[in-house]
Amino acid sequence: MSKKPARHTSAFFAEARRSFHAALLEKVLLTNSAGIPANADSKNNASIAIAKGILSRLGPEITGARLAGQMSGNEFEVITCKFISQTFPHLSHLRPGEWTIEQIKGRGRTTIARFDQYSHLVALDKAAHKDPELAAALGNDYTITPDIVVVRALETDASINAPEFIVDEEVSRHASLRKINQGFPILHASISCKWTLRSDRAQNARSEALNLIRNRKGRLPHVVVVTGEPLPSRLSSIALGTGDIDCVYHFALPELVASVKDLGHEDAAESLHIMIHGRRLKDISDLPLDLAV
Repeated sequence: MSKKPARHTSAFFAEARRSFHAALLEKVLLTNSAGIPANADSKNNASIAIAKGILSRLGPEITGARLAGQMSGNEFEVITCKFISQTFPHLSHLRPGEWTIEQIKGRGRTTIARFDQYSHLVALDKAAHKDPELAAALGNDYTITPDIVVVRALETDASINAPEFIVDEEVSRHASLRKINQGFPILHASISCKWTLRSDRAQNARSEALNLIRNRKGRLPHVVVVTGEPLPSRLSSIALGTGDIDCVYHFALPELVASVKDLGHEDAAESLHIMIHGRRLKDISDLPLDLAV
């Protein structure tokens, strides 16, 4: 009896990546009447050419009015949050825990204070409101507003003691993960979404990352940037260097590399090579696995 040929099935992350791109093509990655993709700088020929190359590799063009910057940025956040929400939970065998992935819509000074590492910022904000000199000295150094957060819930003693009797009322009374200690949920990752990168946006992402580092108490969360920027020179403005951002994740890295190669932009191709092999620039499909570390 002959065997039926094996059916080819795509990896789950590959399917999720395609769905991610389909959502962007429908709502964000549009082209205007001149055929310029929404992530391209209309005043930069290289940006337009690379963006067109990426778009041609992702799917059919969708022509429509370009969204205003803030609107396209919000849609990019929504779609990126959905991608992470669909993929990261599939890695529970690698990174167990109870997780929440959400887009942050409130942009108050103390939004970040509902997480364990930054809960002290509430007291700092209250003190600053009472003391103008302190407020002037602090400035915006404690204002942190991630676009997307990955949060780990605290664990009950029943969960901690499931495999064996590990903790009781006498030990581990200050551990952040333990629910009985009445702490706050733990910020596992702060994700900044920048649909395109101009000098001010790159600087804002770096400033936020540095504030996360300086103002934390306890473990530093993952600090990453997700972008749709087509120009390697602008990507390098945020991806190169270490000490603030963990890594930059591009919405379509293989397509970007192929587009730059086909256009014969040797300097841009070399810049991408440096960022990729220096582990400073990765594809969106790498992000869920990196969050599991």
